[in-house]
Order: sequence, then structure tokens, then C-alpha cells
Amino acid sequence: MTLTTTTLPSRPGTTTPTDRLLTGALLVAPLLYLAADSTYAARGWDDAAGGVLHVLGATAYGFVVLRVASWLPRESRLAAAVLLTGIIGLVGNAAYGFEAIHLSLGDTQLVDQPGAANLIKPLGLFFTLSLALVAWALVGLGHRWQGMLALAAVVVWPIAHIGNLPALAVLVNIALAVAFGSLVWRRVPAS
Repeated sequence: MTLTTTTLPSRPGTTTPTDRLLTGALLVAPLLYLAADSTYAARGWDDAAGGVLHVLGATAYGFVVLRVASWLPRESRLAAAVLLTGIIGLVGNAAYGFEAIHLSLGDTQLVDQPGAANLIKPLGLFFTLSLALVAWALVGLGHRWQGMLALAAVVVWPIAHIGNLPALAVLVNIALAVAFGSLVWRRVPAS
């Protein structure tokens, strides 16, 4: 399956500020998240600085979702699924960063609370689902090794984060930084 984009730059060989922003997120998002998980690994999962980096990384991943979705054909159901899961996942992922900030202040851990606090769990799972769909999209767009590396990282993501294994979380983010970051210097096939 090879997917191609239906949108073209305004002039051949040029990019818009929006294109540069979205493409830059491919490198910035995984590096921010790598910094967050490295901070968590060094200081614990309830570190305020780690939480701040986590929220910033989660936000940047929203731009990664927009970048990859923009490369897919407009009529693509996969593009719609990437956007849906990506935006919901951004909220859930950022909530876990705020959870770390919350814990650093000595407050109660929300994910262990009943009722409305449980909302954080399913929203957070949408983040990994969105990354899996992004990986699938990359394979379809002809970026096979990047998509497969991202998919392997996504499979390990919940093990590392739900299992509170910070060293494994760091390795996952290194893989994502390589997979997504390498796309900054490559052109996606145009129709």
C-alpha cells in the first residue's frame, strides 16, 4: 500500500511556515519526550521538571499527528483516525504530565482515584494508539523503516510507562527520535 499526499507546496521546492512548524515537530516532540523520560529516570516519576517537559512533549506530538495526517490523502480514513486518536491522545498524554507536576507538590495521585479521575487512563491510551496509526501511515507513505521502528517503540511504550520502567522509556524515546527525526530531512512522496 503506497499512499501519497494530495496537497502540494505553493511553489515547487518551497515550504510554508506551517510546513516548517509541523515538520520541525517530528524532531522536537521525541526530543522533548526523551528529556522528560530521562528526567523521570533520574529523579522519579513525580518530578516537576519531568512533568513540565512531559506536557511540552505531549503538545509537540500533537503537531506530529498533524504533520503525518497532512501527508495522507484528504479522503483517507487513516488520516481521520490519526487526527481523532492523536488529539484525544494529546489530552491524555498531557494529563499524565500534569499528574507528575501534581504529585511533585505532594498531592494525591489522580490515576489511583475513583470516579472522574479515571478519565485520564483511557485518554492516555489514545496516545499510543495514535502513534501506532502514525507508524502505519509512515509505512504506507514509503517510509518503511521509520514506520516499523516507530511501531516497535509504540509496542514497548505502555510496558515502559505503565510498568514504570524509566530506562526502557528512555530507549523507546531514542527510537522515536531516530524514526521521526529522520523524516525532517526527507521529502514525503508527492502526487
